[in-house]
Amino acid sequence: MDLNLIWFILFMVLISGYAILDGFDLGVGVLSLFAKGDEEKRIHMNAIGPVWDGNEVWLLTAGGSLFAAFPPVYATVFSSFYLAFMLLLVALIFRAVSLEFRSKVEDPRWRKSWDWAFGLGSFVPALLYGVTVGNIVQGLPLTKDWVFTGNFLGLLNPYALLVGLLSLVMFILHGSLYMGMKTEGDLQARMKSWASRTWIVFIVLYLITMIATLFAAKHALAALLGRPLFYLMFLVWCPALVLIPVFSQAGRFGKAFVASCVNIVGVIVMCAVAMFPRMVPASTDLAYSLTIYNASSTPRTLMVMLIIAGIGMPLVIAYTAFIYVVFKGKVVLTEESY
Repeated sequence: MDLNLIWFILFMVLISGYAILDGFDLGVGVLSLFAKGDEEKRIHMNAIGPVWDGNEVWLLTAGGSLFAAFPPVYATVFSSFYLAFMLLLVALIFRAVSLEFRSKVEDPRWRKSWDWAFGLGSFVPALLYGVTVGNIVQGLPLTKDWVFTGNFLGLLNPYALLVGLLSLVMFILHGSLYMGMKTEGDLQARMKSWASRTWIVFIVLYLITMIATLFAAKHALAALLGRPLFYLMFLVWCPALVLIPVFSQAGRFGKAFVASCVNIVGVIVMCAVAMFPRMVPASTDLAYSLTIYNASSTPRTLMVMLIIAGIGMPLVIAYTAFIYVVFKGKVVLTEESY
């Protein structure tokens, strides 16, 4: 296994970690739009309050590793999705500010405004992450010098929006299972209902997406079906997908949440397998694609980064685990709560 492949795998590990951790708090944010009354909205916010900012460390780490290990990929992706990423950044900022500002003033209109900022600030990123993945899977219009020739509206094509809806529903499902663990009573019962309904929608959207991939990204589907790793992953992914409603309907939200984590990892691994060794396929000509070999840093850089990652990643994992252990259990509102 060479350094390029190791860093491709590490990048996917970081993306998977981010999707699992920030995925549920984005889902909780979207679900807060349907919460009943001030107390339920506070429960939604306090369920993710101690952990949401730590979850986003994984996104920053993934972005940093992409910048250092595959600089042309970083430059091409960020210049291609410049407006979309700015929109995503604004949404994340409003979500973060809403958590801090909502409880500072007793005015109902003030609180309602920040409630919408929290909900929409979660909805937009959950949708845009999928739109980004959809565009990358089907390929970007690139020249042989990796210059993006498309525009923002072109990124909002039907296939990318379909993948965006899939990611949105997947995160809402993930968030409902997390809320099931953190709540009780009527709110927990409604989370069970949300989990059941969003699971069905996810299955339907996933099947539609696979059919659409046959037309929008034929190269990706052919590569996926031609690799043994896909079938191995499929054997793990399918049982996990089936166990999500089984556990959630039985009220075992912790186990359902773990199954949902496997589902998210399975979807990301299948995307990675479909694109490998490409990181950004070119829709104009696949020969212009950015791969893990023509878009990587030097072997010395990759080796130095690997040593740094070997020291830093255990610290990030330990910090994350510690926070979740400290703040485990049901949400209890106090005067100091959001």
